[in-house]
Amino acid sequence: MKKLALAAALTAVATASFAGGLAEPVMEPEVVEATTSSSAGGIVVPLLLLLVVAAVAAN
Repeated sequence: MKKLALAAALTAVATASFAGGLAEPVMEPEVVEATTSSSAGGIVVPLLLLLVVAAVAAN
């Protein structure tokens, strides 16, 4: 009878320890900051300067 009680107690403890189960780890997504670069400033400024020079030369 003692072995039966011991077995029942161990079964109850084992069942309680696995009651929650394993939860999937929650990983937050990595934040990636996109850097934007514009090459328009490198092209527009010389074109405007060329336009001004052409306008002055035409007069």
